[in-house]
Amino acid sequence: MTANNKLVIFDTTLRDGEQSPGASMTKSEKLRIAKVLEKMKVDVIEAGFAIASVGDFESVKAIAETIRESTICSLSRALDKDIDRAAEALRGAESARIHTFIATSPIHMKYKLQMTPDSVLEQAVHAVKRARKYTDDVEFSCEDAGRSELDFLCRIIEAAIDAGARTINIPDTVGYAIPRQFGETIKSLLERVPNADKAIFSVHCHNDLGLAVANSLEAVQNGARQIECTINGLGERAGNASLEEVVMAVHTRQDLFNVSTRIDTTQIVPASRLVSTVTGFPVQPNKAIVGANAFAHESGIHQDGILKKRETYEIMRAQDVGWHNNSLILGKHSGRNAFKSRLEELGISLESEGALNDAFLRFKDLADKKHEIFDEDLQALVTDTVSMALNDEFQLVCMRVCSETGVAPCSTVTLRVGKKEVSANSEGSGPVDATYKAIEKIALSGVSLQLYSVNAITSGTDSQGEVTVRLEKDGRIVNGMGADTDIVIASARAYINGLNLMSADNSRQHPQSSV
Repeated sequence: MTANNKLVIFDTTLRDGEQSPGASMTKSEKLRIAKVLEKMKVDVIEAGFAIASVGDFESVKAIAETIRESTICSLSRALDKDIDRAAEALRGAESARIHTFIATSPIHMKYKLQMTPDSVLEQAVHAVKRARKYTDDVEFSCEDAGRSELDFLCRIIEAAIDAGARTINIPDTVGYAIPRQFGETIKSLLERVPNADKAIFSVHCHNDLGLAVANSLEAVQNGARQIECTINGLGERAGNASLEEVVMAVHTRQDLFNVSTRIDTTQIVPASRLVSTVTGFPVQPNKAIVGANAFAHESGIHQDGILKKRETYEIMRAQDVGWHNNSLILGKHSGRNAFKSRLEELGISLESEGALNDAFLRFKDLADKKHEIFDEDLQALVTDTVSMALNDEFQLVCMRVCSETGVAPCSTVTLRVGKKEVSANSEGSGPVDATYKAIEKIALSGVSLQLYSVNAITSGTDSQGEVTVRLEKDGRIVNGMGADTDIVIASARAYINGLNLMSADNSRQHPQSSV
């Protein structure tokens, strides 16, 4: 690919995707996702916002020291302390990028920054120059560019490129843009900025009006050569442009797009499943590319056409994006090495022998309950195991549930709290409600349950159920996740996981907070 027809894929699942309420990830979970993104051949992985918290810094640092085939990026505001912290986290990277930003729209400059346009421009130039002291790969973003004045965008972009920025990002931060208008903005910037040829122009589109992918593709048609996107379209509010939709649109419509990516599309579905499992955000069945129904045909006319010639109703092959029968023929007699080998094939590496042993014991327990184990089962199993190991203030010891027609359901739960075992029982409107009330009698957490969601990991009545709960307390939101073939046990694990996350010190500064 030449520089003119190479489309850079910049994945921000680990940064902007994590800003979805309740989608916070641990360092080990971020590292698992980063390895899958590297395997997918993503060009740039935005690993986090290094100054936001100690956890974010450690995650960026671990990913920078591990990933070798993708550029690792850290976000920073246009502040010296942010840029210095990002550079420190990225020190071990084979290829590092600092991504600095400042708001450029009149409403943001006046009310959020309380700065004049000239001051904003001056600070942007200073930030780019400081970042260039650490790396030649500096990206500059005009936050809320979608509502910025074109003349000012031209001024600040020209100055940022002169200061050393090699990528210029035009974000539609609030999802306000319409495709034709957004494409014209990109075209005008490329035509009017005198030194535009010295930088790659990028777009970062939010999906508030359901137009993030359309806006991103229109930008490419008008000269943008980097798209910032996320797996499953994850992100704050309505999310970001979906990586899988952007990549497959370009891949499928080569008659219209004179660009190519280096993405290994067969890794799309595995990446989607991993992100869904780690965040606890299920993929809707009719989601393009990665939804369970994306390649399903029920209509008799469609089925007849598919049987005669696949292309009558399918514009791409399911296998090309990673859909295949990936059952793992392992059972209770399978050995530890076979289990470890399959985890490695899935890009899963556990941090210690103890963690591997714990996961293997849970695998054996699952194999006693299920005839056939799928890769999705392993992803959920490992995620559940790691969550239990990292967050151990409350641990489920045992539980007994009674649910009978005409009788109020009741649940008795025993938790390990520190070194002590504590039991409680309660009645409820159903077995899950009774279990949660019993847990609360022990935890006394004061949390509010905002969401309870159940998702079957695979098909069949012996499938594991994956339960996601969203808990809120004092404005803080966390997602807890649990999986088991018994849905009530999975529910208990999810709630306990959420309580442990809530009690952990995971405070994060919002990346778009005022500079």
